[in-house]
Amino acid sequence: MSDDVPMVPVDVLGVRQRPTEHEIVVLLLDAVSELVVPIVIGPREAAAIAAAQGGQVPPRPLTHDLLCDVLEAAQVDLCQAEIVALDDGIFYAELVLSNGRRLDARASDAIALAVRTGSPVLCSAEVVATSGVEIVSSAQRRDLERFHVFVERLTPEDFM
Repeated sequence: MSDDVPMVPVDVLGVRQRPTEHEIVVLLLDAVSELVVPIVIGPREAAAIAAAQGGQVPPRPLTHDLLCDVLEAAQVDLCQAEIVALDDGIFYAELVLSNGRRLDARASDAIALAVRTGSPVLCSAEVVATSGVEIVSSAQRRDLERFHVFVERLTPEDFM
């Protein structure tokens, strides 16, 4: 990826299952723009990210744990994980290593590895702008729910 693509730091909020669809998403927050980027991932990737965020250490290394061990044995650090593009609904990522190499990766794997190593996750500003969803606070959600209840109870007589 070119160095001239603007990247923004994002926080990995966690994994969630969408109630209406049976999809699992990892949520990335760009705190500056107050946009959340939802990335659909598989159940295994979701479990890997959630376990790492929860500090769970498996009795035997899982794939992402093994990759961390390989990086350590090779004396290479993960500098950052970057979500670099969104093309036809697929998020593309790169691992930026301390030896200057950039490796193509699935977004879910890049995020899982970054969470395990404590490395920053960055996202292309364009990806945030095109796929980000506005954050709605719980207070705003309550106000909106009250408004919906109010509108549902309106009758034609209320306008006379």
